[in-house]
Amino acid sequence: MMRNVTLFVYLLSLGFVFGHVSYTIPEEMAKGSLIGNIARDLGLQMKRLTSGKARLFTRDSDDCVELSRERGVLLVKKRIDREALCKKATPCALHFQIILENPIEFYNVAVQIEDINDNAPTFEKTELEFKISESTNIGATFALKRAADPDVGINDLKSYTLNPTDNFALKLNSNPDGIKNVEMVLQKLLDREKQDQMNLVLTAIDGGEPQMSGTMLIAIRILDANDNAPVFSQKIYKASVSENSPAGTIVAAVIASDADDGSNSKIKYSISNTLDGVGKMFEVNTENGEVKLIGNIDYEEYRNYEIDLLATDEGGLTGSCKLIVDVQDTNDNNPEIRIMSQSSVISEDSTLRTVVIVMSIDDKDSGQNGETKCFINDDVPFSLTSSNNNFYSLVTDSELDRERHSEYIITVICNDEGVPSLSSSVTLSLKISDVNDNSPVFERSSYEAHIVENNKPGLSIFSITATDADWNQNARVSYILEDSSVNGVPVSSYVSVSADSGIIHAVRSFDYEQIKEFQFRVKAQDGGSPPLSSNVTVNILIQDQNDNPPQVLYPVQTSGSLLAEMVPRSADVGYLVTKVVAVDVDSGQNAWLSYKLQKVTDRALFEVGLQNGEIRTIRQVTDKDAVKQKLTVIVEDNGQPSRSATVIVNVAVADSFPEVMSEFSDFVHDKEYNDNLTFYLVLALAVVSFLFITCLVVIISVKIYRLRQSRTLYHSSLPVIPYYPPRYSDTLGTGTLPHVYNYQVSRSTDSRMSDIKIGRADSQNVLMMDPGSTGTMQRIQSEKSILDEPDSPLEQKPPNNDWRFTQGQRPGPSGPHMPYGTHIRWTPKNGTRATGGPEVAMGTGPWPQPPTEAEQLQALMAAANEVSEATATLGPGTMGLSTRYSPQFTLQHVPDYRQNVYIPGSTATLTSNPQQQQATAQQATQQALPPPQASAQAEPPKAAQTPASKKKSTKKEKK
Repeated sequence: MMRNVTLFVYLLSLGFVFGHVSYTIPEEMAKGSLIGNIARDLGLQMKRLTSGKARLFTRDSDDCVELSRERGVLLVKKRIDREALCKKATPCALHFQIILENPIEFYNVAVQIEDINDNAPTFEKTELEFKISESTNIGATFALKRAADPDVGINDLKSYTLNPTDNFALKLNSNPDGIKNVEMVLQKLLDREKQDQMNLVLTAIDGGEPQMSGTMLIAIRILDANDNAPVFSQKIYKASVSENSPAGTIVAAVIASDADDGSNSKIKYSISNTLDGVGKMFEVNTENGEVKLIGNIDYEEYRNYEIDLLATDEGGLTGSCKLIVDVQDTNDNNPEIRIMSQSSVISEDSTLRTVVIVMSIDDKDSGQNGETKCFINDDVPFSLTSSNNNFYSLVTDSELDRERHSEYIITVICNDEGVPSLSSSVTLSLKISDVNDNSPVFERSSYEAHIVENNKPGLSIFSITATDADWNQNARVSYILEDSSVNGVPVSSYVSVSADSGIIHAVRSFDYEQIKEFQFRVKAQDGGSPPLSSNVTVNILIQDQNDNPPQVLYPVQTSGSLLAEMVPRSADVGYLVTKVVAVDVDSGQNAWLSYKLQKVTDRALFEVGLQNGEIRTIRQVTDKDAVKQKLTVIVEDNGQPSRSATVIVNVAVADSFPEVMSEFSDFVHDKEYNDNLTFYLVLALAVVSFLFITCLVVIISVKIYRLRQSRTLYHSSLPVIPYYPPRYSDTLGTGTLPHVYNYQVSRSTDSRMSDIKIGRADSQNVLMMDPGSTGTMQRIQSEKSILDEPDSPLEQKPPNNDWRFTQGQRPGPSGPHMPYGTHIRWTPKNGTRATGGPEVAMGTGPWPQPPTEAEQLQALMAAANEVSEATATLGPGTMGLSTRYSPQFTLQHVPDYRQNVYIPGSTATLTSNPQQQQATAQQATQQALPPPQASAQAEPPKAAQTPASKKKSTKKEKK
């Protein structure tokens, strides 16, 4: 199989490639047969055919060729019959286009179909009958039916043969169009007497390989002599007819004549070449030779017809002629619009001259009727450009904006040049895809919102809204709170913004008095890539609530001093006593203040200004008016509900300052005294109850201890020597009490404001009962812990080895102890406080030699005497200070040593007889103890009384 390939490539300015390739193949190839390697011939890569979605586009509905993208070849889709496709037309070719996308390219392809000898010549009739007169002259011709062969070229009909050839010979006549007419020529006279009928076989042979032929039987009946054949006036007739002419239209009329007379001169007309489709389109009137139209003639199918006409007389003689009918074109076909490639969606940022649609326009009419012009509607940003062969491209000619037009409806209209003009149109829908080219836009340039203070955290304040003209994800708006600070605090601790809805929530509770307004910025960002954003300023105004009471600035209220306004007794009506000054940190009507008198000593004497707070007299001051006037002024704001504050104004109605001081000094003290009286009474009751319970527990404990000691001494076989703690050693020969508890109380002028101090002779520490002091209580706790320790010298210990020594011989201090002194002084605050006497150092000495029995007896007698005196001197009880300062001092219970002391191994008994003890004590003192040293204790100085203090004490005694 041979293929001829011709390739022409043209680069056009429309943004796509146009090329032409031609192939030649024989007809009747099997399905799937290879036509040609289109990829190689066009210079295309295999992947380009696949990525470009290569496909075939043909104007005919009958597709005979298919494209294999994977192989890049053209294949036969179905059997191709050249005769059915092109009939007798030569050359016969299939024309189609190959379309590629991204970018758009197309190529013209022509496949020439070569004819093969697949059809034998055929006759219209298998048998033909002639009636020939015997008088027919030699050389008479008889027209025979021509055979038809659908093949063309060398495969077409080439020759005829006639058998037998005894009387007739075959003659071929060539027409100007190359078609041969077959005639049978009488070359030998007929003799009806010999043979009245004969049969001849006409064979038609084509030029193909192998040769094919067709036959027709010619039956000849010999008649009597009719020696003149019909003769047409013209050998060739020409006529024209317009396409779409109605059936019955007379195309032409032919005339033939016969010189014979009678029945031999009657002529009948007929069409001989009915096999070519002429018989379906035309017919001839057998009587008059008129040729008329019987079918629907179409210029696009046949542009001319050749009709072979015969004229036959009664004798069977015939004459022939040719009628050529030209079909005239009329504008009966609308332009056909075919979309070759179309993009249904185009991006709005496409560049100018971007090809959107490629289409082909075809009009089957010819000449001016087949010329077309196309245009589109004017309200679209596109234009239509034309190329050769009636191909059009729709391209962009201006910028696209999806936000203005998201879709375009484009109508393409094509008109031909015929009269009347025919047109066709097609409507195309083209959508514009979105590009993120629009930022979110807020409804306002700035926002302002109000919120009442003391709001709940999480309260929704208001919402902001931004819109984006883009579509879908590009139009999705998110709200973001921009980083900033308000008074050094991040704004995110004040408010939060919902990312989806734009609702602004309060993060904290606002206070109008701390912050009245603040600003922040919110950013709206879309979901495009890259995202676009815009921001807006939001101003939040805090609205005031009446949540603060008025504050009095004047007069100043103090707890430790008294401030009084003086009004002379000569004051007239309207005298300005003072002015109450108050402020309210709220704003607006919440800060409008009004002043009223709530309590007043004499309501008929004073009034207060409702708006200005000025206190004025409303009548003349008289001598009967009290010196001390107490006014309670209430200050109210105008809020809902209103809040108030009170202030006490002390007014002194007097003409001299000393008179005012004498009256108001007691007023201050009485006020303080009455305020604290209830508290001190409750405190004193609690202290007394605690001391009572403590003493009761101590007494029971001592009783049990003494009972156990007595039993132990009674049953013991060892000498029982009473033991006296160091602090119970004899002092000044008065007994076992180690110290003298001395309480000296001196009071100053203002006893209520005084402090208390307890001084010890053995320590420099001072017990200060000042309410503002903190060291005093710590000292009390430390001393209490010392008394509570089990090893404390205040507790009784077992006897030791120095029981035989006298007081003077025992280790420790050699003289009398410095007595305890507790000093209570009432002094003004920040005054001087008395301190205790110097502490006496405790000395120690060497231990002497073991005593004799006489010394032991002497020590026992002295000890018994000391026990008796100590027991008589001390009694159970408690010592307390003023209940106002709550000091608690509990005297430890001293064991009773007045019982008899038995000396094991001796008949002597130590008794507690006072006379005997006195004598024994004197003797023991003279022998064992050195003379006592005088211990002078400094007595705190007494404060001198002033006239004011005397006056106050006198008044208090009266009360």
